[in-house]
Amino acid sequence: MTDFHAELETRLTRYAAIDSQSDDNSPTSPSTDIQWNILRLLESELREIGATDVTLTDYGTVIATIPATAPDAEKLPTIALLAHIDTTPQFNATGVKPRVIRGYNGGPISFPDNPALTLTPEQSPYLATKRGHDIITASGLTLLGGDDKAGVAILMTAARHLLANPEIPHPTLRIAFTPDEEIGRGVHARLPADLDASFAYTFDGGAVGEIEYESFSADGATVTIQGVSIHPGNAKDKLVNAIHLAAKIIQTLPQATLTPETTEDREGFIHATEMTGGSSEMTLKFILRDFELDGLAAKGQLLQQVCATVAATEPRAEITCTIKPQYRNMRYWLEKDMTPVDLARTAARSIGIEPVSVPIRGGTDGSRLTEMGIPCPNLFTGMQNIHGPLEWISVQDMGQATQFCLALVQQAATAKT
Repeated sequence: MTDFHAELETRLTRYAAIDSQSDDNSPTSPSTDIQWNILRLLESELREIGATDVTLTDYGTVIATIPATAPDAEKLPTIALLAHIDTTPQFNATGVKPRVIRGYNGGPISFPDNPALTLTPEQSPYLATKRGHDIITASGLTLLGGDDKAGVAILMTAARHLLANPEIPHPTLRIAFTPDEEIGRGVHARLPADLDASFAYTFDGGAVGEIEYESFSADGATVTIQGVSIHPGNAKDKLVNAIHLAAKIIQTLPQATLTPETTEDREGFIHATEMTGGSSEMTLKFILRDFELDGLAAKGQLLQQVCATVAATEPRAEITCTIKPQYRNMRYWLEKDMTPVDLARTAARSIGIEPVSVPIRGGTDGSRLTEMGIPCPNLFTGMQNIHGPLEWISVQDMGQATQFCLALVQQAATAKT
């Protein structure tokens, strides 16, 4: 069995070094011009390995076909495999310098560009199980971007192998690399039709064995506070400071029970992600998360009530709270037909991996794609400690994910519809 380790290491370190951070404040698709750089690279690489129908869409998604090799392919479902190329705006992702720690010895991992930073098995218990593995991290000043360039590397490696070995039976496969997943805009309205697939999988998960079909439901909220501006020397009984009102809103929201740092498992949260402006006008941004729609609605109502309460203390100010849907729990659709989940579980067991299904405390492109009509569970890549400088991944875990991808598409060659 091919381990693919060298190819995966080369691909991930190459892709991770390419800046591709998305920007929630940009209206374009992709949201940043730098994402085009890796998109064009992947378009070129797909052509080089022999994929067909390679297209870079005007909305910034690379789509390609791996033609079917299985007998009676016309009776088989077309399957899409996706990964996203953008990295989160949450932490510095400019100038990523990936490095490989070969044969991890089980101890603390230091970072050359940030001596104060240390990654330990105590902080990341999963790391304790990776003694002897080759570990990839960044240098300490940036995230790595394995979320989701690990998925990109896995799919590109699997695609190259399938195209080089046409004797491996599989149905028609559609490969897609999307932008802007980290800001909830990875699935363009035209993508489902452009994929033309029966079902799909995102390779955007964590520990080996994870096959996820349940995610948060998510809304985004923007609170705008318009104060009263006047020269501070003449401000007595006239000035209304928007910064003070913003602080009141934050402080009035439950801090001990309803924030990401105080919740776990199936508990939802209200997360303040951005505060910008000045004394005359402030803008607050929040993300609202819950596994159930009634819980999500309750969090939105709570935020609106808090805004109304603070507004009542200062009638001269204007406070607005706008809530918009982002994505919904994919379980609502997948639980009605578990075919893609069961197929993935069978494939995992066929190569000695016991599948584990836990709810995602987040969302993927699969959340939106499922809602839009293409059922799309999320599958493991090995990525850990994402969205921060302690991010890491095992090359061997990526190798298992690649073997799993190959087993999955071969298993699908028997999944007649």
